[in-house]
Parts: sequence; structure tokens; C-alpha cells
Amino acid sequence: PLRITTTVAFGSIWLTPRIKEFVELYPDIEVSLVLADTELDLSMREADAAIRMMPPTQPDLIQRHLMTMNYRIYAAPEYLKARGIPKTARDLDQHSIVVYGEDASPPVGDFNMLLEVGIKSGPPREPVLRVNSIYGIYRAVQGGLGIAALPEYMSHEGRNLVEVLPEIPGSSLDVYFVYPEEVRNAERIVVLRDFLVRKMAGGVA
Repeated sequence: PLRITTTVAFGSIWLTPRIKEFVELYPDIEVSLVLADTELDLSMREADAAIRMMPPTQPDLIQRHLMTMNYRIYAAPEYLKARGIPKTARDLDQHSIVVYGEDASPPVGDFNMLLEVGIKSGPPREPVLRVNSIYGIYRAVQGGLGIAALPEYMSHEGRNLVEVLPEIPGSSLDVYFVYPEEVRNAERIVVLRDFLVRKMAGGVA
């Protein structure tokens, strides 16, 4: 068996639709996906390999950089139709913004920048909603609740997202394929690594 772990958002939106191809290529490998926003302990074999948005801290793990994931600003078409399209960062003062909650699992980086971008002095904007999960933010934006910073792959994979304010630079995260040293030569790990490298060669779109 091959147990793969990654975040709920990345696993649900990007990885799961591509597992069909992997299973068809390697029918003898029994695949199990473990989607969690907390890190499983690979050295204790809670999973065989992981796709992580930060480098591992454990010394006995091997990491392979897969890609850099960029964040952009998105809203749903129906939200923009009802509230208008922001033309400048200051226009966000009149918009509903969805951000991470204080208890969000890392890595979250500077992904609440929409609360402060364009404000030279004064208090930050108040969000319409705080969510401790990027998948929850994604669904809230899809549903027309407001504007949020989301990974680019979500706009390619999911419908109902329109980029706004493209001139505002977003945060980024590095994505790694991580596995224990003792399985580095295992065929199931090698073929999974090569599959992911191939799929992410041009980004996650």
C-alpha cells in the first residue's frame, strides 16, 4: 500500500482528480489518501509520503521541491456583479473580505494582506468572515460571500472564481514532496515522485 498525506484543500482540489491517472498507470499499487491540515509523522510511518507546503523539520526526511504556489486575489462572478469590481487596493474598503482565522494551521504566511493592502495609516479592514482552513475560504468565495487571496491552482481547478486586482503581488508557498530516508529507493515512492514532478512541471494548472 501507498499512504499519501497532504492538506485538505490541495488534496481535495488538485490531487484527488489526478489520482485516477496514477492508479491506472500503477494498478498494483494500493493508494490511500490521508487529507489533514496537521502534519502526520512520516518517521513513525503514519504515512509513506507527503506533499507539504513547507520544508520538513525532521532531520531523517528527504524533501524534493516540486513547485512554488502563488496566491492571487479572487471573487465569484455573482459577488462582483452585485458589489462591483475593485479597481484599486483602496476600493477594498467597500468590499467584503474573507481571511484566515487566528487559529489557522500553518503555513498561512502573509495571506491576510487584504486587510491592510493600500492602507497607509489607520486601522486594518474588518473581514466579513474568518476561517481556519484555506478550503473553507475557497468555498466561501465560490459561494459569493466576498474576496480572498487563494492559491492560483484553485482558479484552474474550481469554477466560479474571477481574479481581481492582478497588479497586487500575492504571497507564495513552496511545495515539497517529502518521504523518510528508509523508503527512498522503494518503487512506489520513486514512481509517485516522478508522477508528481511531471504533473507539476508547468505549475499546478
